Amino acid sequence: MGMTFRQYLSGPRIYGCQKCKTHLATLASMMSRAFNGQHGRAYLFEKVVNVIEGEPCDRAMTTGQHTGWKYEVAQEPSQKYKEGKYILERNLLVDVQ
Repeated sequence: MGMTFRQYLSGPRIYGCQKCKTHLATLASMMSRAFNGQHGRAYLFEKVVNVIEGEPCDRAMTTGQHTGWKYEVAQEPSQKYKEGKYILERNLLVDVQ
């Protein structure tokens, strides 16, 4: 096992993992706060760092704990703006800076 590489973000507000404080996203990359996840409010981000993406799968998002997910494909035309974007659940994040 090698060394862990982490990207550190800068800006007026940095969101990180609640458990390990690893930087995940900035306020500048936030697109919307109008989302809900399994644990309450969730935010849509254009870009996140320090994540490992699993294999894409179709999911109803009703089970399992996760900090967030990435929209690969949106089936509804009105939801296409989400493609390639990330959802992070607010209750699983901390303000790192």
